[in-house]
Amino acid sequence: MDFTITRGMRAALLAGAALMAADAASAQAFQCGRKGGNLVFAQEAKANSLDQHVSSTISTRNIAMNVFESLMTRDENMAPMPELAAEVTESADKLVYTFKLRQGIKFHNGKALTSADVVASFNRYMRVGNDRGMFSIVEKYEAPDANTFVMRLKQAQPTFLENLSSFSVPVVIHPAEFEGAPALQLPAIGTGPWQVAEFVADSHAKLRRYEGYQADTRYTTTNGFGGYKVACLDTIDIRFITEPGARVAGLETGEFQIVEDVPAKSQPRLKDNRNISMLALKNFWVQIALTNTQLPPMNNLNFRKAVQAVLDMDDIMEAATDGAYSLNIGFQYPGQAYYTDVGKETYNQKDSAKAKQFLSQSGYKGEKVILLTNRDYPNMFMAATMMAEQMKSIGINAELLVIDWPASVNMYRTQDDGWHLFFTGWGTNSSLGGAAALRFFMPPLSEAYNPKTGEEDKEFIEAFQAIENSPTLEARKAAFARAQKRALENAMVYPFGSLTKVQAVRSNVEGFKPFRIPRMSNVWIKG
Repeated sequence: MDFTITRGMRAALLAGAALMAADAASAQAFQCGRKGGNLVFAQEAKANSLDQHVSSTISTRNIAMNVFESLMTRDENMAPMPELAAEVTESADKLVYTFKLRQGIKFHNGKALTSADVVASFNRYMRVGNDRGMFSIVEKYEAPDANTFVMRLKQAQPTFLENLSSFSVPVVIHPAEFEGAPALQLPAIGTGPWQVAEFVADSHAKLRRYEGYQADTRYTTTNGFGGYKVACLDTIDIRFITEPGARVAGLETGEFQIVEDVPAKSQPRLKDNRNISMLALKNFWVQIALTNTQLPPMNNLNFRKAVQAVLDMDDIMEAATDGAYSLNIGFQYPGQAYYTDVGKETYNQKDSAKAKQFLSQSGYKGEKVILLTNRDYPNMFMAATMMAEQMKSIGINAELLVIDWPASVNMYRTQDDGWHLFFTGWGTNSSLGGAAALRFFMPPLSEAYNPKTGEEDKEFIEAFQAIENSPTLEARKAAFARAQKRALENAMVYPFGSLTKVQAVRSNVEGFKPFRIPRMSNVWIKG
């Protein structure tokens, strides 16, 4: 493999390549402790589609990332790594990226993977993909032979492979014949170790081992979302269990082997259960509310600042998580390369007098303000409930609109009216680094902050473009700080704090390691 990215990323990739070679020379590839059986995973939210090109929800990724694969993905430390690509080379002028495909890869329908499938997948993504704006830098792509895919850029972009390897809304590779599939209707046929046996939207999914899967022999075990993956189990039942008490009860009886989320109030009891292990994932996501600036009064900066000034983040996060949180300014976590506390003066103000002053200046006349949320994720519902009460305390006519998670996402994505604030969690995108953390403010993902045509936020756009295109990491970090400052000072969004997620697993399950998305490969059930 030959990667030429930034100096820091190059060092990480070279170290990974060296470790990979050492592993191959000195260690045996992973082997299942036992093969067979069915595992039941209790997922906390519904999924209405497995279309990875279109859906940015965790509930979709939980399933689909075990089914589909991409040219590149991210390793355990979130650095870019090859997946379906056997080799990636960058031209000396940094304008051409050439991907050689791994050999022997077959889709779940038995068709051999070729570069024609890669071209078709990118064609579809450029038509319907949620994050297609990141490829505006691409001049063209082509397939000179069945084993080669080439991307030519309009100008050099130091973060190009970082963007390409994002798994927030990844460019998963599908058979060429599905190029014309409408949004949300991509058939679930990928190249991963698991294939879909059944999927009932908003109910459940069943996966079964794909016997034709070719593991990546450059590795000896999983590495992030790539590496050496083996389907040890025969099948996996993924059930959408939105009621927290039902997930806990099923875990205790053994009906469920793994649960995605354990509410804080149940954790002390479960800690004493020798048959259950709990796994904490700190900084799992930034609990957040996104604004709809298409609608009054949210289109008024003074109104948005009034809401911002009254917010008590401790009260919101305590209600949302039962104490499993950390206050966190902005869109990255302490310890990440792009973390900054710029804009801290806007955060956790708890200043009712200041809020009322802004509200008066906004000319607010008591219009209803709709907070769009769901009960599938109780932390989102409770954050919305607490925020509504704080808004009411300064005279804002706040009202909750509570629908299920897939419906709320669809409304946020497709409707400019009917809602003013949308409640979600930024987990995957925040974990991926500076550009990914703020990409939702850029076309075509700009629903959260979407000024009227001709009123684009030029200051924010300039800063974002500098995050992607500046030649040094220090320059990109400075640009991220400018973008975060603009987002917070302009009250484009309200980040409340970082949530700690606790998953749980039965003691007869081996090999399950918590990560941003449940990895079902290299997991088995003891006999």
